[in-house]
Amino acid sequence: MKSKWKSPGKYTPCGIGGQALLEGVMMRGKTSTAICCRDEKGELAVCTERTPERKKWYHRVPVVRGVTSFLFSLVGGVKYISKSAEIYAGDDEDAKLGKGGMIIAVVLAVVLAVGLFIVLPTLFSYLLLDLAIDLPNKVDDNLYVLFMCLFKGVMKVIILLIYLWLTSKLKDIKRTYMYHGAEHRTINCYEHNLDLTVENVQSCSTRHARCGTTFMFYTVMISVLVVTLVTWVLSLFGLTSLYMQALCGETAGKILYNVICMGIGLLCLPVIAGVSYEFLRLIAKAPDNAFFMIFKAPGFALQALTTKIPDDGMAEAAITAFRTVLEMDADPTVPAVDFYEMTVRSARKYIEEKYAEAGIDDPSEPDWLLCDILDVGRADLRRVEKLDKERAAKLKACVSERISGKPLDYVIGKSDFLGYELKVDERVHLPRMETETVALEAIKLIEKNGYTTALDLMTGSGCIARALAERTTAKITASDISSAALEVARSNLTAETETVESDCFESIDGSFDIIVSNPPYIRSKEIDGLQKEVTCQPRISLDGGEDGLDFYKKIAREAKEHLNDGGALVLEIGHDQASDVVALLEGYKDIKVVRDLSGSDRCITAVKA
Repeated sequence: MKSKWKSPGKYTPCGIGGQALLEGVMMRGKTSTAICCRDEKGELAVCTERTPERKKWYHRVPVVRGVTSFLFSLVGGVKYISKSAEIYAGDDEDAKLGKGGMIIAVVLAVVLAVGLFIVLPTLFSYLLLDLAIDLPNKVDDNLYVLFMCLFKGVMKVIILLIYLWLTSKLKDIKRTYMYHGAEHRTINCYEHNLDLTVENVQSCSTRHARCGTTFMFYTVMISVLVVTLVTWVLSLFGLTSLYMQALCGETAGKILYNVICMGIGLLCLPVIAGVSYEFLRLIAKAPDNAFFMIFKAPGFALQALTTKIPDDGMAEAAITAFRTVLEMDADPTVPAVDFYEMTVRSARKYIEEKYAEAGIDDPSEPDWLLCDILDVGRADLRRVEKLDKERAAKLKACVSERISGKPLDYVIGKSDFLGYELKVDERVHLPRMETETVALEAIKLIEKNGYTTALDLMTGSGCIARALAERTTAKITASDISSAALEVARSNLTAETETVESDCFESIDGSFDIIVSNPPYIRSKEIDGLQKEVTCQPRISLDGGEDGLDFYKKIAREAKEHLNDGGALVLEIGHDQASDVVALLEGYKDIKVVRDLSGSDRCITAVKA
């Protein structure tokens, strides 16, 4: 997408700067730095660090601050490229830089810059002006200095253009230049007070006044002026090519003079960098009028080589890095994270965004998921700063399962029932809060009537049997038709609880003081229209037949044979089934309908007549 603006236009400068990396972007603010890269899976990975504000004296003194900024940028640039290489290289450890590799990279960068922009122009100057034309012996010293410095300046510009053009043709470097464009567009978007959306960012210019490419151009131009001035001053004191020829001989003198000029260029580098930095700051803050555009235009033109139109994914990476810096600069309590780590705040935001996309509306779930991942209570979440790589990976895997329609309890492998933690998986129906009403009613009857034996019919996960065993002294038996469900139930029950594989009462021996059951009661034709979180549970635990009453009819017929005199029956029911189930309980007395906490009919209790 092409930008709407031919030039950056009017804007309010911000204090955030950036750098293009390997498949990513770095953004740096006052107190923080964020790197956002796209990994092999196409996912964004973020790495952040806390950086102290630049308040030292050398950060405030003009020119000096330019030198320190240049040095920090050089070292930091290699460091951040090295960090991005961790993502770019994937599992290839040999492609990653260690500390030694970073030092070598910095040294090579300096050597390359000196070789291209100091040694090479000096060599060309010597070959053409000194050897081919013999200019030192044809013009006066002042004119020779002027010609030599201007020639070197032109050569530096040509070398810079060739270097940038050649690198822009390399596939990987071209993608880096696209990320450079994304970095500029994002900063421009923010400085023009637009919302940081991909669409808005992609409408902004890829050019920016505060750019390293522009800094390079200013450095070349200012180096011509500074080196010319210093060389001319030295010539006034007698240090000229003719003097060196007279001192050492023609050829040796010319070579030595060019070496001295090259040394002058090296010695002037700090001053050149400092002055270029100050000039860049001044011009970047200046309005985009005709006068200042004279100074800005060359930099903008040169950026045509180093900034390319980014795709939306690149813009997204730049936005993520920029927003992260904004958040960290605004809140000093936000901790730094390495790649694939997550702050608790960002983890909660990640869950909420994924849930919103999937249409999951449960504001408490993100906290419960985080509690499980971090193994802490909900009240202790605020004391945890971040998730390490393993926990962050587990979180993303859990969220992926959850948004596919799998209930949270299946995802984390456990449920809470009356304060007891139960193991659960796809083999059993998930315990629900409504069923707690059923268990509590059974507990009341056991305590009130002194019942000593209890049967949890169709136990599923064993949640009711577990509650009865924990809160009463009755001997508990739990049964289910599914051997797989009983395997899960046994993991949740005490050793004293007997388990029986039985189709309703078919394999049940003896009688009990109380029979409790949460049978399947959903009408067959309604099941497929339920939420995916429900339909993914065992159908056998849901399907109550055409009218939803199949199991109530069977229990009403057979339960009396397994109830002691004065024994009680406790059944969970659907919210609209109370009258139908009551009508089935002939031969029972003291029939009572109990409502759950939401006010819905949830449970029926009856006593054997």
